[in-house]
Amino acid sequence: MPKMTLLIIDMLNDFFQQHSRLAEHRHGLVASINALARAFRAYGQPVIWIRQEFAPDLGDAFLEMRKDNIQVTIAGTEGCKLLAELDYHPTDTTIVKKRYSAFFGTNLDELLKELCPDLLVIAGINTHACIRTTVIDAYQRDYEVVLATEGIASYDEAHHEMTKQYLERAIAQLLPNNEILKMLTGDAG
Repeated sequence: MPKMTLLIIDMLNDFFQQHSRLAEHRHGLVASINALARAFRAYGQPVIWIRQEFAPDLGDAFLEMRKDNIQVTIAGTEGCKLLAELDYHPTDTTIVKKRYSAFFGTNLDELLKELCPDLLVIAGINTHACIRTTVIDAYQRDYEVVLATEGIASYDEAHHEMTKQYLERAIAQLLPNNEILKMLTGDAG
């Protein structure tokens, strides 16, 4: 069985409250991600929750947010918290990021070097932004990457589809949960 690590990105209240397309997919995304998280824990594989959070004054936010005073996922608000129905465990690792990529300015590199996964499984939102940049950064670090197709979405459907096509060419495998679970249990053929 390969050593695998599950990264779950930005399943945060603000995004699901602000974007109707994400709200429409909420139940399915949560069910898929919860199933993966439970399976990973059952097989002793790490689960890492990655969430965006910014200071109320936006001093640590990216340029567009500062220029346009975009107030999203602000520290101390409900908006920066994980959706309540997600199967988060206190034993899971949480990483706070300030940019699209989960690698940028975080300790994810160091953590993954300690864990030594053979494969990263990535789920969450938004496919065209935070998922895409994290997957590309993982690929640039020579990680094998699987995108959990039932556990990713974007508020922008066209860019979601375009990103999946781009990533699937050479950067990541796109697999449904049942195929990921086969890999996790060592039943992949």
